[in-house]
Amino acid sequence: MWAQRWMWIAWPAFLVAGVLEMVVFALVDPSELHWQGRPLGWSNQAIYTVSFFFFWGATVASSALTTLLAMSPFEVNRCPVPPDQRPADCTQPGARGKGCSGGGCC
Repeated sequence: MWAQRWMWIAWPAFLVAGVLEMVVFALVDPSELHWQGRPLGWSNQAIYTVSFFFFWGATVASSALTTLLAMSPFEVNRCPVPPDQRPADCTQPGARGKGCSGGGCC
C-alpha cells in the first residue's frame, strides 16, 4: 500500500516539475542567473538539472502533505501491529495509549 501511495505522490510531482521547468526556462535565461550579486558560473545543463530536482522536491512535499491530510482518522490511528502479534496486555487494539504496555502496541 505504501508503494502505491508513494507513486500517487512522486509521479504527479514529476510531471508538474517537468512543466514548471519548461515554463520557468521559457521565461528565464539560465546564463543570466545571479546569486548574491555574482553570476552562478554553472553550465546551463547544471542549472536545468538542479532546478528540476528543486521543483520535484517542492511538489513532492506538497503532494505528500495533501496525501497526509486526506488520510482518514482510522488510517492515522490504526494499530500497526497485527492482532496475533500484539502483547497480551494490549486490551484495546483500536485505542492508542489505553491498556497498552507503553510500547506503542495499540
